[in-house]
Amino acid sequence: MAIVNVTPDSFSDGGDNFNVDVDALASSTMELLDVTGATIVDVGGQSSKPGAMEVSEEEELRRTVPMIRALRSAARTRPLCISIDTYRARVAAEAVGAGADLVNDVSGGTLDRAMLATVAKLGASICLTHMRGTPSTMTQLTQYPEGIVPTVARELSARVQAAEAAGIRRWRILVDPGIGFAKTQAQNLELLRDLHLLRDWSGLQGLPWLVGPSRKAFIGRITGVAEPRDRIWGTAAAISAAVAGGADIVRVHDVAHMAQVVKMADAIWRHGR
Repeated sequence: MAIVNVTPDSFSDGGDNFNVDVDALASSTMELLDVTGATIVDVGGQSSKPGAMEVSEEEELRRTVPMIRALRSAARTRPLCISIDTYRARVAAEAVGAGADLVNDVSGGTLDRAMLATVAKLGASICLTHMRGTPSTMTQLTQYPEGIVPTVARELSARVQAAEAAGIRRWRILVDPGIGFAKTQAQNLELLRDLHLLRDWSGLQGLPWLVGPSRKAFIGRITGVAEPRDRIWGTAAAISAAVAGGADIVRVHDVAHMAQVVKMADAIWRHGR
């Protein structure tokens, strides 16, 4: 999954894709996908970095919908899954109307009560991420007295049950352990180390897993790399761990580099088993 953040305050790219020619950006994105083999593009218009402030719904729509239309047009007949990274039901609906296939909700449907019912009505797929609070409060919500893996499993299972109760078919649900969302560095590492336990947890078995550690702050702290765009090697190690643990999709910024990492990690840990 390639990332296209059309925000001015993205932690990873400093707003490189904000207020640019969407047709040119869509064309260059498709060229990158053709070369690397990536098949999903995640479009975001609202930063979810720790402490991020909300933009208005109208602004989020202004940023994302034209990009989605441009990507769908640039893809033509090529297979492409377009994901909208949003926790707002109206943005999800308009994005799907513009050509998106997947709603990537970092709140797991908790920040907008209309989200799950909206996705069910749209007949779209949804990725439910484990998060607590909001991007501005989540760093204060990292207490897991019963353990990070059991608690994330239980809380994610509850979101899956809520999605199914809202009418979303189970085969349209993906789950994400929420690396970097209401997690400490140690908790992020434990989730990467024990992803296989989450995959086999009752209520979560058989679901596709998306994991997104790319360029995140805990990688910078461990490797001593302050600039997010320079965290390629630390990200590569985290992506390898995700693949080894059973991730089905990895969300990345450095698509060309991580495509090679995924191919090699797949060859070591997944093929032939």
